[in-house]
Amino acid sequence: MTRHLVRRAAELTQQPYDEHGYRRRELVGEGDGSVHTGFGLCGIRPDGRVAAHVHSYEESFHVLYGAVILDVPEASYLLEEGDYGLLPTGVPHAWRGAGDVAGRWADMLAPVPRARYGYDTQPVPALPARDPVRIDVRDPRTRSFGHFEPVQMDPGKQSQDLLAVSASMRTALLVYSGITVKMMVDSDLGAVASTMFMVQYAPDGVAGTHDHPFEETYLFLEGEADAVFDGERYRLGPGDCAWAGAGCVHGFANAGQGPLRWLETQAPQPPPRHSYRFTRDWEYLREALES
Repeated sequence: MTRHLVRRAAELTQQPYDEHGYRRRELVGEGDGSVHTGFGLCGIRPDGRVAAHVHSYEESFHVLYGAVILDVPEASYLLEEGDYGLLPTGVPHAWRGAGDVAGRWADMLAPVPRARYGYDTQPVPALPARDPVRIDVRDPRTRSFGHFEPVQMDPGKQSQDLLAVSASMRTALLVYSGITVKMMVDSDLGAVASTMFMVQYAPDGVAGTHDHPFEETYLFLEGEADAVFDGERYRLGPGDCAWAGAGCVHGFANAGQGPLRWLETQAPQPPPRHSYRFTRDWEYLREALES
């Protein structure tokens, strides 16, 4: 049974654009043994489009490069690099290209789309193509979106101005043992099936081996990581992607002298207790019982 996978950026073939100027490279899906996670890299040309449709799953996204336009029933939004958001199950939406270069974004689909049910997607009547507006995370009407800047990962540079571009106080930093976490998509944003957040390790950042009762995906953006998944070791860098299924024992350490940063997702959402099962705790108990 597959409980983890690693996809190297250098080994990924570039998907061609379809006749509408859109493409998606699946990095994690049903064929990999995933139940809760679909994860991919999407691209759209400036003249490209994806017709209106709905999903029977939740979709989160993070814009990696360029700009795209998202049409939903109430408005059209111009999304630029660093923007992220949530499309709840059953919400009609469409994508359009914008600007002078192709836009790229990562998407997280939970639960995993199923091929035998048409990938749980249904076309719907076209949505009005309004003039797009920028998101404003302080406006309750656009509280399903947010914006991320790498400076937000610096614990020493937090300010009211930075908090003003976060949708809630829960998006303030969590900092521990050289690891910094910036929540992006969670229940505060309306998600019910998944989370999406940014993780950064200082040069001495280490997470000991552990496992979860949910699936995790990691898209590496900066630096190099020494990673272990069920005893197999990997050196992972920008553009690499990894997935850990429920019960996969995994851990990370920063392998470089600078920051290590990745985009991470979880599905289903972690339970309020016992989300982490650390190897060290059970080894300690075993030793204590033997003595």
